[in-house]
Amino acid sequence: MPILISADELAHRLDEEREGRAASRTVVLDVRWSLSEPDGRQAFRAGHIPGAVYVDLDAELADHAATGQGRHPLPSEASFTRAMRRWGLRDDDTAVVVDDLGNQSSARAWWLLRHAGFADVRMLDGALGGWTAAGHPLETGDVSVARGDATAHFGAMPVLDADGAAGFPARGVLLDARAAARYRGEVEPVDPRAGHIPGARSAPSAGNLDAQGRFLAPDALRARFAEVGLDPGTPAAAYCGSGITAAHEVAALALAGIDAALYPGSWSQWSNEEGRPVVTGAEPG
Repeated sequence: MPILISADELAHRLDEEREGRAASRTVVLDVRWSLSEPDGRQAFRAGHIPGAVYVDLDAELADHAATGQGRHPLPSEASFTRAMRRWGLRDDDTAVVVDDLGNQSSARAWWLLRHAGFADVRMLDGALGGWTAAGHPLETGDVSVARGDATAHFGAMPVLDADGAAGFPARGVLLDARAAARYRGEVEPVDPRAGHIPGARSAPSAGNLDAQGRFLAPDALRARFAEVGLDPGTPAAAYCGSGITAAHEVAALALAGIDAALYPGSWSQWSNEEGRPVVTGAEPG
């Protein structure tokens, strides 16, 4: 299935559905979230794609009852099934995820839906800014939808634990999707130790996007990843601060034709585990 959908294609699908001409349903999931503003409800209510459903990243795309697994542990199958059904998803729908950060938060929903075996999930290329730049309308307020019947079956996407991340550089390329300054250990705004996992290579997720917040073309993404030694066919994995923007890296790798595993615990787990080594500076170590 395609990974991206354009604003015009999404608008056309929604128009067809509104007019009763659509062959299948398209459900828009709005994952407004950031480290500085984790609750995106206010922004959602102020303006969202018509009919979109708000997704609470902290409550629905993570399980904070799980301990020792980083800041955003993966939810259970059961809790993610409940979330999918609250969003109104049915198994034969097309799900389109969107945010206002170039898909760097909504990619978490894209990855989880793929991991859950959902057949057709796409990211809105250009995110919400691309939608409004194309002249498409927003609506305000809350949205309620009929309960869906989709069911999560985890296992469709490869996942690493901390030990798997530790050993990964010996057999492939482990990418650090955080900002380069955090990789080098010059700053660490959240976690207890600064630096990166030994052997990891820096590839900030922001570099996957162009100036308009759209994903780079597949050939440009392949060239970007080749610069850090990652070519199609090489085993690949990604981590970030807490497994959010690493999902964006996995999506960019998929666009480049490279399958990649996700380390959900990421730096927030690694840096909290005593005995895990840390490297600072620009080199993998």
